[in-house]
Amino acid sequence: MHSSDPADALHQSNSRPLKRAMSTRHLVMLSLGGAIGTGLFLGSGEVIAQTGPIGAILAYILGGLIAYMVMLCLGELAVQFPESGSFGFYANKFIGPGTGYMITWLYWLTWTATLGTEFTAAALLMQEWFPQVSVWLWTIIFAILIFGLNVSSTRLFAESEFWLSLVKVITVISFIILGLLAIFGVLSFNGMQSAPLFHNLTAQGWFPQGLVPIFTTMLIVNFAFSGTELIGVAAGETENPAKNVPKAINAAIWRLLIFFVGTIIVISALLPHQMAGLDASGVSSSPFVTVFTYIGIPYAEDIMRFVIITALLSAANSGLYAASRMMWSLSVQKQLPQVFSRLSKSGTPIVALIVTMFGAIPGLLSEQFAPETIFKNLLGVAAFTMVIVWMSICLSQFNFRRQWYKQGRSKAELQFASPLFPIVPILGFIFCFITCISMAADKEMLPGFFGCLIFIAACYISYAFFYKNKNQ
Repeated sequence: MHSSDPADALHQSNSRPLKRAMSTRHLVMLSLGGAIGTGLFLGSGEVIAQTGPIGAILAYILGGLIAYMVMLCLGELAVQFPESGSFGFYANKFIGPGTGYMITWLYWLTWTATLGTEFTAAALLMQEWFPQVSVWLWTIIFAILIFGLNVSSTRLFAESEFWLSLVKVITVISFIILGLLAIFGVLSFNGMQSAPLFHNLTAQGWFPQGLVPIFTTMLIVNFAFSGTELIGVAAGETENPAKNVPKAINAAIWRLLIFFVGTIIVISALLPHQMAGLDASGVSSSPFVTVFTYIGIPYAEDIMRFVIITALLSAANSGLYAASRMMWSLSVQKQLPQVFSRLSKSGTPIVALIVTMFGAIPGLLSEQFAPETIFKNLLGVAAFTMVIVWMSICLSQFNFRRQWYKQGRSKAELQFASPLFPIVPILGFIFCFITCISMAADKEMLPGFFGCLIFIAACYISYAFFYKNKNQ
């Protein structure tokens, strides 16, 4: 039986080469691993310092709600069309082929830019242990390791990501439990006689800097939740996506919300908010190190350095996976030369992986130039592009559902339906748009902001020149 639906045609070509090797356990850890990283271990302190404790809690709850709305939209699409090209494919089908092309490249850029930051940050941390070894050598070692895990097989990649993520999850859970014990006076904290309880949360007033910073820090917060959408990319390589994808989305978002909000409450209750922010001294300024040290855990700094290196490598691992799958899907849709969809014997897109690895080059350059500036700008680019991708997911689901109803079909016929249509996609889109605007308000982020806009324009122009006529 032949299908005339382009989704089915692509689906047949997708399912054949990429193996369905992931279970719910892998999917949940992939999204937790993508999300728990520098955004939580280092960025959380920055948010508290800018907004005050209550503001930070509200910012992360709002960030979690935005992420949840986007993931509900993604869940509906990923169950209906489990594609490895994910949001690029949905944007192509439900917004327009030019936008689909742009979104796929943008998501590729997000993770490729992030690869540079992950390798650089991990190398800088290793240098604190081994000052005589140069940053670029560590960068190369980490790059070879991550490349090896991705090239081997989807199963080995998923398994490695599971264990790398587990280190972070155990750290965050331990931090919250030990922190709560200190808050209630079960453990002594920095030699205090009485339990700190929660008075630090409002010691400087409810919103010491006013309400505006809650919105200006939304880019950091949204970036902290980015990675959850990896579930959509992995749907094409997941066993039984109709059952596993919705389960993974619910499990991941609620756990992240508990982890992030729990972490913020513990840091805010135990440390004055001025102490939570970052200074230039690297990992030692992480609020996690300060709290563990005050509780009396020996080698707190070394433990957290190890955990943060693991977190960075885990994010690079899932980033390389996501970016290479995007490139592979462009090639399958004949928007890139066919060589990019070439697979290794183990079923991984080998050429796409090699080309994506070149995205780590800014990490190699950063020792000669200013690592802090490169890091901040690459992070800004990654956060901005991620939010644009999230907006496309909301719009794709909105258009898909409208088409579905126009065809005379009902919500009950969907295998997984996002609730409260059309409120969820509309709100998700609006909040993401506000976050984008907040980037333009930050002077330090402006170069990255304009760089992203130029990249988006270049995608549309290149699509119009090279592919529009081919596809018609």
